[in-house]
Amino acid sequence: MPGNKGVVYEGPGKVEVHEIDYPGFELKDGPGVNPANVGRELPHAAILKTVATNICGSDQHMVRGRTTAPPGLVLGHEITGEVVETGPGVEFVKTGDLVSVPFNIACGRCRNCKEGKTGICENVNPDRPGSAYGYVDMGGWVGGQAEYVLVPYADWNLLKFRDKDRAMEKILDLAMLADIFPTGFHGCVTAGVGPGSTVYIAGAGPVGLAAAASAFLLGAAVVIVADLNKERLEQARSFGCETVNVALGEPRDQIEQILGEPEVDCAVDAVGFEARGHGSEADVERPATVLNALMDVTRAGGAIGIPGLYVTGDPGASDEAAKQGSLSIRIGLGWAKSHGFATGQCPVMRYNRQLMQAILHDRVQIAKAVNATPISLEDAPRGYHEFDQGAARKYVLDPHGLLSRMS
Repeated sequence: MPGNKGVVYEGPGKVEVHEIDYPGFELKDGPGVNPANVGRELPHAAILKTVATNICGSDQHMVRGRTTAPPGLVLGHEITGEVVETGPGVEFVKTGDLVSVPFNIACGRCRNCKEGKTGICENVNPDRPGSAYGYVDMGGWVGGQAEYVLVPYADWNLLKFRDKDRAMEKILDLAMLADIFPTGFHGCVTAGVGPGSTVYIAGAGPVGLAAAASAFLLGAAVVIVADLNKERLEQARSFGCETVNVALGEPRDQIEQILGEPEVDCAVDAVGFEARGHGSEADVERPATVLNALMDVTRAGGAIGIPGLYVTGDPGASDEAAKQGSLSIRIGLGWAKSHGFATGQCPVMRYNRQLMQAILHDRVQIAKAVNATPISLEDAPRGYHEFDQGAARKYVLDPHGLLSRMS
């Protein structure tokens, strides 16, 4: 049995790479593992050798100490890997398969899974519907920023790349299928983006940039990306986006300068609960700012996709209400304008096969759009630090040096 190393959350602002247990076909006790999941047998699981595993903004919320994540939690929910072992209940996935892992953990058996709502599976998290690898309050499934990782319900969850050589040629793009590409796409679909749409995307981090690339893929005429970070706005412009610097003020006037009118057809929140204010309040945390701004700039009858993360517990929030996930949202404005809202985890399996085809057939260059940057597993602490400082990159961990061989 080989050894295993993983990226471990050690407390606010601190991650380290440690030796961790090699995966087995039983969920063991450990940091963040729900007691009701301890001892759960997993004959339907597969063990993967990790080929690529990405640092996500959602991980960064935990590392900043903005959740109740316990020290010792192995991080990582964006996983691409090669199957090295399968449990006795796995029928169709085979050793040697190169696969993408949806960040949602889903059983494929419950009502929600059967309805395609894999982000809120009822059987994998005893606390509430919905689960993910290496994430706080998600059942305790061990994270995938590691050399090896276990994936339950493998026949259901894994997306196989049938031509391994062809897939490895585009592996940085395909690594985005685990989360941010489907998540950005979902934000656009739920916002109603289509041919000729004008789209406003709040946030030029990796999810926002993935949403922008998705909007173009869906036929948008104009994609406007907003942020406070000049480097990230420059990255958005690199593939055809218009940009709004909200440090200069509310987005409405800047949108009018671009479109000739102050409203858009569709909007996407790719920021979430750590939003900052606009203009003179750009250095102040204002968690409802983005949602209120999107209602302001989205036309009556339009829709707002909200893939940005919001939480029910935020110990680092600036006020008591926000600590419980309660924000001062102008719901009356959204009601008056008949806005549609879509929230929650992206159901990755609804989109990942089609987006895989778009990548393999050169319809999108998602790795280039998000500036995917491979680094070694040992460099994960540096990647987290630079990402937290606002680097306009999507850091992709390379535990076995397989990505470096492709460059």
